[in-house]
Amino acid sequence: MLLTDLRTIFERDPAARNWLEVLFCYPGFQALLFHRVAHWLFKLGIPFVPRFISHLSRFFTGIEIHPGALIGKGVFIDHGMGVVIGETAIVGDYALIYQGVTLGGTGKESGKRHPTIGSHVVVGAGAKVLGNIQIGDRVRIGAGSVVLRDVPSNTTVVGIPGRVTRQNNLPGEVLDHDKVRDVEAEVIRALFERVKALEKHLQELEDQSSLVENELGCEQTNKPKSNNSDGMIEDFLDGAGI
Repeated sequence: MLLTDLRTIFERDPAARNWLEVLFCYPGFQALLFHRVAHWLFKLGIPFVPRFISHLSRFFTGIEIHPGALIGKGVFIDHGMGVVIGETAIVGDYALIYQGVTLGGTGKESGKRHPTIGSHVVVGAGAKVLGNIQIGDRVRIGAGSVVLRDVPSNTTVVGIPGRVTRQNNLPGEVLDHDKVRDVEAEVIRALFERVKALEKHLQELEDQSSLVENELGCEQTNKPKSNNSDGMIEDFLDGAGI
């Protein structure tokens, strides 16, 4: 299993040049080494020692993995500082986890309280996956997302809370953050376009009413003009996703 972990790093990280560098300079790989030992002792029911090994791993690598967590083969924790993986979390084979990720719980409930991550999943930097939820295979979770519900396989999830944005058309191993959709901005733009269409229709009705009043010789009253905030909204939408 450790050989698979090592081989996966060379496949996924172009900065990995030799096994000695990976062994001594990759905290994600070191954390998995600590965890494999701690998890084996944890399953034997040995008290204290597994947690102490986990604590040492956190001190040296900045990655906290509870010895009870089940980590599959070929998992790559890239950089890894601030990664937290809870006791009942399950991480599938060949998952890719970036720095700042939390696979945590939502309270003090007992039993299975942490997420189950499928195979070939990519969890972007700073993402939070919370609770006893199921993340399907080949899911891509965007950086900074907060996932609180089950996610089907072959999907991309972004936002707070996480929303599925794309399904069944994902590349095999990568998550291009610069190509991830900004679903909130898309909804705001759609609502903005609808408001503009309604305002245009209302203006046409007002023009028709003014024309009728002119024909009837009625006095027109000056109507207050609404503040023009279109430019501000357009600036916001143009900057979405930056």
